[in-house]
Amino acid sequence: MKKTVPTLLVLVLALTAGFPALAQSNEELLKELRALRERVNQLEQKLERQEARPAAPTAPPAGQWGMTPEQARELSRIAVKAESLQDNLADQGLKGLKISGQIDPTFIYNRAQANSSFVFLNNGGARYTYDNSYFGMAVLDIAKETESGTRWKLTLAPERGTGALFNGGSVVHEASVNIALAGPKIRVWLGQIPDWTGYELTLPAGNKLITHNLLFDTMAPTAYTGAVLDVTHEKWWVRGGLANVNSARTQPGNRGAALVYRVDYAKGEYSGFGFSGLHGKLSNFAADGSYTDSMGLEQSFAGQGKNTLAHLLEADAYFTRGDWSVFGQLSVGQQKGAAIYNADGLLRDARWWGISGLLAYKFTPRLEGALRGDYVNNTKNGGGLLGYSFDDPINGIGRGTLADGSSAKGLDIGSNRYALAFGLNYRVDENSTFKVEYRWDGASQPVFAYPQGVYKRNNQLLGASMVVSF
Repeated sequence: MKKTVPTLLVLVLALTAGFPALAQSNEELLKELRALRERVNQLEQKLERQEARPAAPTAPPAGQWGMTPEQARELSRIAVKAESLQDNLADQGLKGLKISGQIDPTFIYNRAQANSSFVFLNNGGARYTYDNSYFGMAVLDIAKETESGTRWKLTLAPERGTGALFNGGSVVHEASVNIALAGPKIRVWLGQIPDWTGYELTLPAGNKLITHNLLFDTMAPTAYTGAVLDVTHEKWWVRGGLANVNSARTQPGNRGAALVYRVDYAKGEYSGFGFSGLHGKLSNFAADGSYTDSMGLEQSFAGQGKNTLAHLLEADAYFTRGDWSVFGQLSVGQQKGAAIYNADGLLRDARWWGISGLLAYKFTPRLEGALRGDYVNNTKNGGGLLGYSFDDPINGIGRGTLADGSSAKGLDIGSNRYALAFGLNYRVDENSTFKVEYRWDGASQPVFAYPQGVYKRNNQLLGASMVVSF
């Protein structure tokens, strides 16, 4: 541009000088020269302004994505550190490892027992009752999945886990391994596995109320020790296999394992259903006892065997949408020779059925109310439920007792049980939930023991707990 402007000026002057015939007056020529010079000055100023502007940015080198050299070096250092961290996790066995846990110090008031107490990590000397079940726990859960897809899980729950109930006070709640056989959807599940019956979970963080429903407490097994085939297909999840029920190893003289299974179907985002079953020999506490024969002599049932055949069937469903949650469950069962009423050497069969439903509504995103109702029919042969082949005045199971000590309706007629529970749970923060519960239990006969040997048809319970999980 600098060379072009002077050249034009020289050319114009030459042309003007070369045509004398067209010469104009000196005054006109000077005017034209001044206009031409002014135009040249304008062009030079425009050129200077363009040169003063910053140069347009050029495209960054390929592969740098607009980063400076220092930023590119920093990215490389981060990548190296990330790879090194992954290698270290793999070398130390921490890759795929997840550690979680929960704790729920609880306070329980039981009117019939004239007892108000904090409940936390109390040992097995206080047996399983509806006011002393899977709460007041401290749980540590360790899970790991290997690159091959094998899942390993160890859940520790001192004093209040499944192992504390059936395996000599063991702290192990679950110890299992889940191995992929033909891809991730067909697997085998081995070890000690907590029971999967019904709509309520064993551990407190997964439940809306503090206590469990009557079907959970009196009709469901505690845990399985065995091998289970685990199959998932689209919306279906099927588990089934052979296992010891409520036993790490059966006692000598007892053979065979029970068939256990569960099928779940997730209909959609908001609803689903499932059913489970058990068929096999289970511990029979009635067979361990004794009786008085027609001659008034004490006899024993022990020779008839401690394990007898049992059949359990259960179906449950759920619906959750928006602020509403609805759960329901129906269970039936029987066990050979496990009824409470047995006489003259004859072990009678125990039969029972029950129904439970829970309705919950969120008043606010943090505050939720829950109402649960349960009913258990258990009159056959004096009553008798899974693991309860005896009169139980704390749980309200068995025959009623009058003030004079006589039977309310006869030794061969058990009591039906029902319960109504209302509770609130408030989410304090992301990891903490405060629960309160009022529960009213009733029976068709006076089966709840009060102080001074008094029996009544109902009992009341109040509870509060703080569930903290991570």
